Amino acid sequence: MRRPDEALAALRALPCGARVLDAFGPGDGVHVVGGAVRDLLLGRAPREIDLVVEGDLDAAVARLGGDAVTAHDRFGTARVLFGDCEVDLVRARRERYLRPGALPEVEPASLEEDLRRRDVTVNAIALDLDGAVHSVPDALEDLEAGVLRVLHDRSFVDDPTRIWRVARYAARLGFEVEPRTRALAREADPSTVSGDRLGAELRLALREPDPPKALRAARELQPRLLPEDFDPDPPRLGGALALLPENEGRRDLVTLAAATAGMDTRALLAWLDDMGFSAAERDTVAAASRFSTGAPLRNARTPAEIGRAARGAPLEAVALVGGENARRWIDELRHVRLEIGGDDLLAAGVPQGPELGERLRRALDRKLDGEIAGREAELRAALD
Repeated sequence: MRRPDEALAALRALPCGARVLDAFGPGDGVHVVGGAVRDLLLGRAPREIDLVVEGDLDAAVARLGGDAVTAHDRFGTARVLFGDCEVDLVRARRERYLRPGALPEVEPASLEEDLRRRDVTVNAIALDLDGAVHSVPDALEDLEAGVLRVLHDRSFVDDPTRIWRVARYAARLGFEVEPRTRALAREADPSTVSGDRLGAELRLALREPDPPKALRAARELQPRLLPEDFDPDPPRLGGALALLPENEGRRDLVTLAAATAGMDTRALLAWLDDMGFSAAERDTVAAASRFSTGAPLRNARTPAEIGRAARGAPLEAVALVGGENARRWIDELRHVRLEIGGDDLLAAGVPQGPELGERLRRALDRKLDGEIAGREAELRAALD
């Protein structure tokens, strides 16, 4: 594990970290906290930079500057964007949960109290800008040993979404969840929080470097986080992700569709709605889940048959079917276009209506099969 001064030097080597260290100094009441400190001490690049502020949060935000600021006064938090950097600031606070699963009531507090409100010990560490370290008991020992431990027995009662966070940390860091924390997670009731909040945590799990590992960890910690028919480690997922072109399609939705392929469609749609997925996301997942059996696409023998089977389906759905026909559609055939269009057929006397589209589809089938090439041949095929 790195020494604190080495962690601070690693932070300065990051463009976002250098901006923070240039804006604040020792004695300003600003501390790096949470996952950023954990990762810096482990020798990992932090995924985000979180700061806890003892004092005036608005003044700290102004001092950091940035291109955009999103503030949540109720919780004393702000997010500052500058360039490709994102820094979250929070006023040092204590929290009270009026009922299980409720959003917390917050009030200003000391740094030490702020650390005690956090989820697990390895995230309850703060690094001063002069290299001093503050932590809750066992935090540094757990970090050294690779152990995830909640800070108190009501942690998952107060906020069951913390179970998702523990699952993500276990998957990403390769840490072990200690037995008492496992028992508390199993006893927790996820239904005390809204589906939107659980869905937000699920989305984060789907964007982890190894989503199935995070999903498996969540299922092991608390089976009710996911539907009974949800498969956290779907067998066809690797092949489907390999078929998705770079910067096209949603890898997170492919993962979700693969995991839910065994669910009843009506139940799947209801669950996705409850989890707060948008209509477009819901439709893509449901279409990919239904399409994943993919018999017409897998059994297609010609390029035209591949086109008829795959045309109109989301890219994620075709990738999930897998196989050579899916690869041909994604890499080659979906890019084949006619040089003619509906206006050309109208000009040739074809009446407006469904017949236009059907004639164009027939011409495209022949072009896919290599029977025609060029504008004139396409027009003859469409008028034939």
